[in-house]
Amino acid sequence: MTIGLLLTLAALAIVDSTSFGTLGIPVYLLLSSDRSRTSRLLIYLATVAGFYFLVGVALMLGLSTVMEQFGDALRSRPAYMVQLALGVGLFLLSWRFDPKWRAKRGLPERRFEPRVGGPRVMVLLGLTAGALEVATMVPYLAAIGIMTTSGLAIGRWLPLLAAYVLVMILPPLALMALRGVAGDWLEPKLERFRAWLAKHSASAVSWAIAIVGFLIARDAAVYLFFT
Repeated sequence: MTIGLLLTLAALAIVDSTSFGTLGIPVYLLLSSDRSRTSRLLIYLATVAGFYFLVGVALMLGLSTVMEQFGDALRSRPAYMVQLALGVGLFLLSWRFDPKWRAKRGLPERRFEPRVGGPRVMVLLGLTAGALEVATMVPYLAAIGIMTTSGLAIGRWLPLLAAYVLVMILPPLALMALRGVAGDWLEPKLERFRAWLAKHSASAVSWAIAIVGFLIARDAAVYLFFT
């Protein structure tokens, strides 16, 4: 285990910490006006960190090797045709969330704001955010790949994985601590950030669905038409 490896993993974790699930939603929770916002945020962050950690453990232990048992069926022509249809469908669906597309047709603008509630709602919100970001957790998948190719034993990569998800949720924890000592100074800045997120959330969702749909369709099209 080298310093370069540790620095690379730390950099990837910092990139992961800027996603909507790990930073955007916590900002919404921080700006909640009731007294239970701290406990809600901690439950949410613990759920997201636990989800990421378990996904990482599953990948490191070779979940992909289990899927290889179904490799022949998944690489068949009918399976790729279903994949192509799914990818095209997702790409077309992305336009339904695009603000400009909706405005031209007189449809109301969609905005995505997390629902605030009790512990069960926060756990569900954390699991939903993690599941939605699985397809786009490129830094995390890169970190898993680096640890895998480094040939680390489980006694080394397990604490590294735990440290990764801890670094990933440090920014919202730092904001929570800063809000406790400098709330008057931080509050308007968080409000502006929340307004920016609310304004661009629909576009972000539209782009995310379009990119995932394109990648799924492209993979299937290469197999069906160019091999």
